Amino acid sequence: MVQAVTDQDFKQETDSGVVLTDFWATWCGPCRMQSPVIEKLSESRNDVKFVKMDVDANPDTPQSFGIMAIPTMLIKKDGEVVEKLVGYHSKEQVEEALAKYTD
Repeated sequence: MVQAVTDQDFKQETDSGVVLTDFWATWCGPCRMQSPVIEKLSESRNDVKFVKMDVDANPDTPQSFGIMAIPTMLIKKDGEVVEKLVGYHSKEQVEEALAKYTD
């Protein structure tokens, strides 16, 4: 399951383990294509936490990471950003990125 996070709880929710954050907006077509991919991955990956953030409702966090385009996915490991994926990515592409940080 993908959990929605806000500017207020982002740090607490993403500071341990491997976490993929999907930055999206309701009006963004590619974001709507990306969401089912993330949902599917969240069902099969217990070693990764999946969260998503609406950039319109929560502008501070995306701005702090310099996110200028959506969808953007940040992969954090133990609170540190280890990879940024910009634009639509297939399930295989996201799995390949996550594999670098999980056992």
